[in-house]
Amino acid sequence: MAKTAKNGRNTLPPREILFPLLETMQLIRAFEEKSGQMYGLRKIGGFCHLYTGQEAVATGAISVLDLSRDYVLTAYRDHGHALACGMEPAPLMAELFGKLTGSSRGKGGSMHFFSAEKHLLGGNGIVGAQIPIATGVALAQAYEDSGGATLCFFGDGAFHQGALHESFNLAKIWNLPIVYIVENNQWGMGTSWKKVSAQSDFVATAAAYSMKGLVCDGMDVLNVRDVVGEAVEEARKGNPVFVEARTYRYKGHSMSDPQKYRSRDEVDEYRRRDPIVFLRSRMEEAGLIGEEDWEAIVQRTEGLVEEAVRFAETSPEPSLGELYADILA
Repeated sequence: MAKTAKNGRNTLPPREILFPLLETMQLIRAFEEKSGQMYGLRKIGGFCHLYTGQEAVATGAISVLDLSRDYVLTAYRDHGHALACGMEPAPLMAELFGKLTGSSRGKGGSMHFFSAEKHLLGGNGIVGAQIPIATGVALAQAYEDSGGATLCFFGDGAFHQGALHESFNLAKIWNLPIVYIVENNQWGMGTSWKKVSAQSDFVATAAAYSMKGLVCDGMDVLNVRDVVGEAVEEARKGNPVFVEARTYRYKGHSMSDPQKYRSRDEVDEYRRRDPIVFLRSRMEEAGLIGEEDWEAIVQRTEGLVEEAVRFAETSPEPSLGELYADILA
């Protein structure tokens, strides 16, 4: 049986859990930094929403799933979720480049990563659109008695969409195996969530639908993992759960956002709570990781991302006929 390590403050999971969490977060960070660079070079066009700073939420939450039977749906800030689901960086980068070898054959771009094989059902570009879709997926799971659960991620800007509240109500009435996770990164585009919400404690609204409401520190991957693990366990019993992950995005809402609505001091304060640095430091204190281990992780992840760029740059453009492929009517 695997041993856990003590660091004086609390007990950490074993290395075989910690290292994949750390490496996944670092892969997401490297992928996002490279995506921003490629956007600046105009090799990526259209909308592009980076996940930098929020890596712990997707990584911790998805780590508790069994993706042979569970499903994930998210919004347009979806790069991190795709990588956490096990999608390869190369077809994802090719999708950003609009290439035929992309995960959606170059048609979806940044906001519509998708993999039926990995059970990621999007990346959805319309605010809150994934919430009723995810509820439908959970309904199918309940109908088929698959034992699976659905994770539905959305941002604080989607919290006031009517479809969310309709979905919460139906999920409870029908006892659906779903966990709704709001990634509260403090800013819905350029507006603080506190200025647009009558209830600033989002998770308190779970009580209105007789659902369990849980809060996690979205900058701490282990706390996310623990809380979402509890939520998924409840969901498998037919008890929908609402989780608020309190996190922060280091970049603008999208690549075109000048971020004039927040101060540099605010961003720097949250950078001091960087989820990757936080996990690494805890592992170092517990004697579970050394400098060579960390350098190996950095080299692997950066190598994967550099290879993804080479793959995207050398991949073919879609032919004109691709405009009409997969069109049903």
